[in-house]
Amino acid sequence: MKVTIIDYGAGNVPSVERALERLGAESERTSSPEDISRAQALLLPGVGHYSALARALDEQNLRAPLVEALRRGVPFLGICLGLQVLFESSAESPEMHGLSLLAGKVCALPSNVKLPHMGWNQIAMNRESQLLAGIDPSVYFYFAHSYAAPDSNGSTSATCFHGTSFAAVVEERNIYGVQFHPEKSGEAGSRLLHNFLRLAA
Repeated sequence: MKVTIIDYGAGNVPSVERALERLGAESERTSSPEDISRAQALLLPGVGHYSALARALDEQNLRAPLVEALRRGVPFLGICLGLQVLFESSAESPEMHGLSLLAGKVCALPSNVKLPHMGWNQIAMNRESQLLAGIDPSVYFYFAHSYAAPDSNGSTSATCFHGTSFAAVVEERNIYGVQFHPEKSGEAGSRLLHNFLRLAA
């Protein structure tokens, strides 16, 4: 099974590739609609501005094949912005549309806390999670963001708190997303990626 990493020009693709390689997983990076359409499993890492990702999906004709693949049941993991774009829109770029595969809108974290939310923080599981199987429920992961999805959506399986509670992990059918960076989160991050590979196999 090969993981197809969507490379839209601004994601932290090399570090994700190295993390998958350490787990013995085969991966390929692509910005091709055709590769996305025939992928066995998809991973979308994202850093930077929401509008850059949303615009790249449109300009590179990746939006339609990505949505079609996920609706067809292809396993998907979104990291950071890759999670946020699963929702309808983001306060960071209200004029840009997300993939609308999950209900809700991404909001700014409160201005009365240090932003961006950068560094290690603890998550709290609020329901059984396939992605977090075998991981200590009080574990810390590495975050780097100023916007987040609401924890009230029905797909949230773990939350985090930084000024407010937000979705740290979402899971719905074949669609998985994490607000933190598993590729920068040590052993716990490696276990999470291992779990995704197992679920995608």
